[in-house]
Amino acid sequence: MTEKLPEAEQIKQQSDYLRGTILQGLQDRATGALPDNDTKLTKFHGSYQQDDRDVRDERRRQKLEPLYQFMVRLRLPGGVLSSRQWLGLDRIADECANSTLRLTTRQTFQFHGIFKEKMQTFMAMVNELGLDTRGACGDVNRNVISNVNPELSHLHREIHELSQAISDRLRWRSGAYGEVWLGEERVAALGEEEEPFYGYKYLPRKFKIALAVPPENDCDVFANDIGLIAIVEDGRIEGFNVVVGGGMGLTYGDPGTYPRLATMAGYVPKSRIVDACQAICAIQRDFGCRTNRAHARFKYTIDDYGMDWFRERFAEYHGRGFEPARSFSLTSNGDRFGWVEGEDGKQHLTLLIPTGRVADTEAGGPIRAGLRKIAENHDGDFRITCNQNLVIAGVSPEHKPKIDALVAEYGLDAGHRRTPLRQHSMACVALPTCGLAMAESERFLPGFIDRIERLMAEEGLEPDAINIRITGCPNGCARPYLGEIALTGKAVGKYNLYLGADFSGQRMNRLYRENIDVDTILDTLRPLFRAYGEQRQAGEHFGDFLVRSGVVEAERTPAMLHKAMK
Repeated sequence: MTEKLPEAEQIKQQSDYLRGTILQGLQDRATGALPDNDTKLTKFHGSYQQDDRDVRDERRRQKLEPLYQFMVRLRLPGGVLSSRQWLGLDRIADECANSTLRLTTRQTFQFHGIFKEKMQTFMAMVNELGLDTRGACGDVNRNVISNVNPELSHLHREIHELSQAISDRLRWRSGAYGEVWLGEERVAALGEEEEPFYGYKYLPRKFKIALAVPPENDCDVFANDIGLIAIVEDGRIEGFNVVVGGGMGLTYGDPGTYPRLATMAGYVPKSRIVDACQAICAIQRDFGCRTNRAHARFKYTIDDYGMDWFRERFAEYHGRGFEPARSFSLTSNGDRFGWVEGEDGKQHLTLLIPTGRVADTEAGGPIRAGLRKIAENHDGDFRITCNQNLVIAGVSPEHKPKIDALVAEYGLDAGHRRTPLRQHSMACVALPTCGLAMAESERFLPGFIDRIERLMAEEGLEPDAINIRITGCPNGCARPYLGEIALTGKAVGKYNLYLGADFSGQRMNRLYRENIDVDTILDTLRPLFRAYGEQRQAGEHFGDFLVRSGVVEAERTPAMLHKAMK
């Protein structure tokens, strides 16, 4: 039977609960890389092996191996950390990585440029901060994301506690993490007891969970395998509407792969929501496709078996079924910048961090130095948003002037230094480190926005809040299929252009033009901007205008994400 499974499934099942030979590979100084099978396993430990593609050709000419290095993500449910932890991670960036931190769309940190000989030091330093990287990547439940909600402090506290509880319940348990990274001794061969939930197979593919508090959809709740939409009554979270089967990736040329918005399943009371998430994850564990990795996400399980089947399985696994869904309204999915006063009197400041990159650069300014200084003077916490921005949260009124002074001194952006268009743009890392990237994304976005703003000005438009998403490939890390305007990389300098999502993350876009260069993209957008300026209704967003005016249809099918209109 094992021979018929894809290589990834065989590696998991033969890995001795994610140990493989990672430890031996780390000790091999003859190469900067790990054995190929172990690179599949290190993903479960939160790490991807990469190489610097900017120097790949030059190293090949010099007959050197690629400049192997590792990207590592943290498990940080709800995106909350203390000032002490921020300062510790800032120190790690210098001692072990490339002197930058990156805030991700999954509300956590991503470190780049970690060489193999620094990996165990990196992991040990993270552990000393009370943090870990377990399950930030791999075929398990990934980092649980949630609404940051700075105004209603008691709701944020509830949501954050639930995100932590769900993450802890679905965290993989094997002793491999402590043995490989922290020097712990193996106690015994525990077999199935070592992974009581996942077993030796783990999940067929990655699994993602998000929690939203209406009317805000800052986590793009419908883009997740499980989306939990809080139902708030009399100021308290009573329970959640549960949506299932969301996911953003597709494979070019394979119409059997497609992004999908999650489908409403029903309502679950708050007291049972952690158990409900475990039951749903178990359904995917037991019924998800393991023979075709491209078909292994939960969205395909839902489409293969149907929602009636899923609801029956949920009642079986959970011990009781869904209740009817409650009414809710989602109106936006961006961040509110600047100061907000919470109900507890504490102040919360949301800062724009362009593409989530925390670094000191000539172009971007001393962002990292400024945030380090704030952390040294901040008595509250930090909250990473799902849009790659940062909330300086829980500021005492007497400390607010000091934070304001530091923001001004270091030129940080509280939402007034950049246009609404830039505030609502997002990009994945892509080149030079991501091995999947086909085109630029993070490095491309600033210049692209410059050209979009010039184009809009030429057509008499203000640089409005249009949701722009760019990724270097079709896998969807920056959730491009929810952008009013979105680009996915096809080749260096070439992109697919997607149009027509809504502004609140409840309607996907569709493929409009395929494999075109930037000049063609701008030429395509020019008449659409002109029509938008002339015909838009009061308060109408760009994506809604494109649907109302018939530029793109309101309907979305998998084929529309693969077949261009023109």
